[in-house]
Amino acid sequence: MPKRSEEMLMDLWMSLLLVWITCVPCVSMSPIIGQSKSTQTGGSAAVASGLGEGQRLLSRAKRGWVWNQMFVLEEFSGPDPILVGRLHTDLDVGSKNIKYVLAGEGAGTIFAINELTGDIHAMKRLDREEKAEYTLTAQVINADTDEPLEPPSEFIIKVQDINDNPPQFIEGPYRASVPEMSAVGTPVTRVTASDADDPVYGNSAKLVYSILEGQPYFSVDPNSATIKIALHGMDREMREEYLVVIQAKDMGGHMGGLSGTTTVTVTLTDINDNPPKFSKSLYEFIIPEDLPLGKMGGKVKANDRDIGENAKSTYSVIEGDDQGVFEIITDTQTQEGILRLKKPLDYENKRAFTLKVEATNIRLEPGNGGPFKDTATVKIVVEDSDEPPVFSKPMYLLEVNENAPINTVIGTVTARDPDSSGSLVRYFIDRHTDLERQFNINVDDGKITLAKPLDRETDMWHNITVTATEVRNHSQISRAIVAIRVMDINDNAPEFAAEYEAFLCENGKPGQVIQTVSAVDKDDPIQGHYFDYRLVPEMLNNPNFTIKNNQDNSISVLAKHDTFRRQKQEMYFLPIIVTDNGNPPMSSTNTLTIRVCGCSKDGIVQSCNVEAYVLPIGLSMGALIAILALIVVLFVTLRRHKNEPLIIKDDEDVRENIIRYDDEGGGEEDTEAFDIATLQNPDGINGYLPRKDIKPDLQFMPRAGQHSGPNGVDVDEFINVRLHEADNDPTAPPYDSIQIYGYEGRGSIAGSLSSLETASSDSDQNYDYLREWGPRFRRLGELYSVGESDRET
Repeated sequence: MPKRSEEMLMDLWMSLLLVWITCVPCVSMSPIIGQSKSTQTGGSAAVASGLGEGQRLLSRAKRGWVWNQMFVLEEFSGPDPILVGRLHTDLDVGSKNIKYVLAGEGAGTIFAINELTGDIHAMKRLDREEKAEYTLTAQVINADTDEPLEPPSEFIIKVQDINDNPPQFIEGPYRASVPEMSAVGTPVTRVTASDADDPVYGNSAKLVYSILEGQPYFSVDPNSATIKIALHGMDREMREEYLVVIQAKDMGGHMGGLSGTTTVTVTLTDINDNPPKFSKSLYEFIIPEDLPLGKMGGKVKANDRDIGENAKSTYSVIEGDDQGVFEIITDTQTQEGILRLKKPLDYENKRAFTLKVEATNIRLEPGNGGPFKDTATVKIVVEDSDEPPVFSKPMYLLEVNENAPINTVIGTVTARDPDSSGSLVRYFIDRHTDLERQFNINVDDGKITLAKPLDRETDMWHNITVTATEVRNHSQISRAIVAIRVMDINDNAPEFAAEYEAFLCENGKPGQVIQTVSAVDKDDPIQGHYFDYRLVPEMLNNPNFTIKNNQDNSISVLAKHDTFRRQKQEMYFLPIIVTDNGNPPMSSTNTLTIRVCGCSKDGIVQSCNVEAYVLPIGLSMGALIAILALIVVLFVTLRRHKNEPLIIKDDEDVRENIIRYDDEGGGEEDTEAFDIATLQNPDGINGYLPRKDIKPDLQFMPRAGQHSGPNGVDVDEFINVRLHEADNDPTAPPYDSIQIYGYEGRGSIAGSLSSLETASSDSDQNYDYLREWGPRFRRLGELYSVGESDRET
């Protein structure tokens, strides 16, 4: 028999023995919780019969029911029903007319009573964990009449627990974590088991915890079930996960107790306890000197046994890069150090570098002293590359006078090949930046010369791009910007700032300002403009006007008298010479127009037209209007008479009856080649008639019409002129164009009709095949057959 079965059987017999000792003998010793009326009556009567009247016998009354609280053992599965207890009443003196009745929870199903003896048996196997107690009611009745002999009494049957439920870990299996290198005794987690047995009665539910697997790394508190670190220096990098088996045993852990187990998976979490370590102590790279800035030149890697944030490192160059040519960054995905260029390499200046790089942990673990780090050496060899020429300046600023002659040397650009081989360099101007080809450059020495005259007033600056190319390798090209400033010379004369037109009032006063005049100059002298104004020599003694310098590069024109009259002279012209201060000075003569006008008393101009005060021929205004109307009527009549056709149409006009049948002109679209209406009115058509079917190679402007003399129209001369023009004008109709009339489209099995000939032809062609084309060509075949037979005869 297995050990567990033996333990259960022993527990069962011990429980039965305990119940038998404690419960069965106590039935008669139980306190009386009910009493029988018949007993009380009979007793009283018996006592009363032995005493005198007036005396009362004091006696203890008996209760009818005698029992204690009953118990029944759970999980009992014997062959016979188990006796729970016995009910008894004082009325039961062996008579046959008393019957015990049981009612309440489980009466008749779980519990049964012997009606005669009052014995109560458990009919089924009970489980305390399902129901711990039952409340029932007992009563004694007359067996014959079923009348109650005693009032019902309630009692309880308790199911007595046995150790039949092992402990269970409801929340298992468990997972827990603890930092690596934790001290001994550091709590990891706590587990909890439960036992369904009675925690009050006995030790069936008293649990004790122990560790079955996971030693010597972990321990467990037997009472609180707290799992703790038991070994010093547990390193995650050596082992990350542990499986711990915990046992919970009831009966206080003694022999015979039931047990349950659970598993706890303990994971050691990482701390930063490992420094980064370069995979190699020496790295060697070959980097071409034309590697672009920011591009990768090599990779280094420092490995860290830690994980997550604890494994992240930053890289830096700590030695060997005094000029700051290199930088090293961290690839966040691979944790590699990427070596890049911050400044361009130059093989001719330095051909090798020896750098010392350092990897440092980003995260600092408290208590570990300082940040973990490691160093490595990086040797870099610069590889020579064919580099483009290098200009002495990235941008050149040149100056040239605008009057400089052609082929003047403006300046020189220089470039060299930085390679050790030192290839020759050729210079060119990018013509996209010099569309007017204003400048030239010597391909050998880079001298820029003037190719066309300059005008500062048109373009003050010229920005061109010069390219330098290696003779040995034309793909190596460099560019430089050349800004050419055109320097000013005094080559423009000053002139009036506007087209002035002054107005002078007839009633003006002498010395009044008629107009203020200023000048402009397209030149731009360094010292600024200063203009000198004077009248032309022949106007120095001008009696009407004079000028006054305003000391601000402007003058005022003044009137000398007040006797100006429109009837005498309506307009005056005053020539003024304006001279600048250039070297040599430039001057121009500008004329100021002055109108004499009628003004109001306030000097406001009202009218500047000449008015006739007297009509010399004595005509009134109405007569003048009538004369003007007559002139208009005559003019309209003459124009209408002029528009009539010069050739009168009549029935005998035969010029429209000329018919030509051999016209081989431009085909159906040549509807405008010959227009006979032109002959009717040669002056009516002065333009040319464009063709619609072809596009002329040359375009001619419309020709002026040939006007006839006063004696009429000479048609013959007109036609000859037109004929001469048609012979010399390639766009004049008719056009010599090939016209095809027999084309029948592509894919036709029949040839062109132009291949057919008459019977009188000398061709030897055989037309018998026409008979095979069907009824439509039968007649045509017969005609040509007749022609063949006649020729043979």
